Amino acid sequence: MVAHASLPQSSNVPGGIAIVPLENVIGSGKPQAWLGKQPVLVTSDHNQWFAVVGLALDTAPGAHELRADIGGETQLRQFTVHPKKYPEQHIKLKDKGKVELSATNLARFKREFKAITGYKHHWQAAPQTDLAFILPAKGRLSSRFGLRRFFNDKPRAPHAGLDLAVARGTPVEASAAGTVLAADDYFFNGKTVFIDHGNGLITMYCHLDKFKVKAGQAVRKGQVIALSGMTGRATGPHLHWSVILNGAMVDPELFVQ
Repeated sequence: MVAHASLPQSSNVPGGIAIVPLENVIGSGKPQAWLGKQPVLVTSDHNQWFAVVGLALDTAPGAHELRADIGGETQLRQFTVHPKKYPEQHIKLKDKGKVELSATNLARFKREFKAITGYKHHWQAAPQTDLAFILPAKGRLSSRFGLRRFFNDKPRAPHAGLDLAVARGTPVEASAAGTVLAADDYFFNGKTVFIDHGNGLITMYCHLDKFKVKAGQAVRKGQVIALSGMTGRATGPHLHWSVILNGAMVDPELFVQ
């Protein structure tokens, strides 16, 4: 990993972040960049423009290409993604309805999945984006990002966030300034808040007990947005915190300075 002063840690692995140099700042306007069709966050650091690229957990190791518009000229930037094997986690759930979904719950999940996918790919241009996050709650880091999860011995999607072991009712703070995209209740995630930090950077706070904000509300870094709980698919009280970058779920610890 390579650290930058005002950038997240770079980690060119599935679920990580690629920091791709674009152009010197002096004498140049802000470039734009895309990974496929998805816009990518661009920021400056140490007199240099960088693309901050979120790498989804299913990103194939090997050579990848970023398209950039630099001074009106289209350029390509190459970067390499290295393989990473995440450990397994086996979880036993007494509520089997959270593992084998009924037709009603499956229909609900599909509706919610579509809405959540829209929030993950939301893009709102912003002059600046704060990339130095704070942890949203004070508690032990329990389940780390990327764990290959098995619920009642059945393989499910990897753990695309960071769990903090906190008691029910613990204040949950915004990791950085932004605007609340949604505050709603979902089958798996329970009561959840999405915050847009601008330029494709989104945070998600799940299994909450009580909301302290509503959709469309501007929030500052450290503002209490909710109280923690165990709503949705949870074996006990905790906070699940996810970071989404250009539509990809990435390791939140890379943003904590």
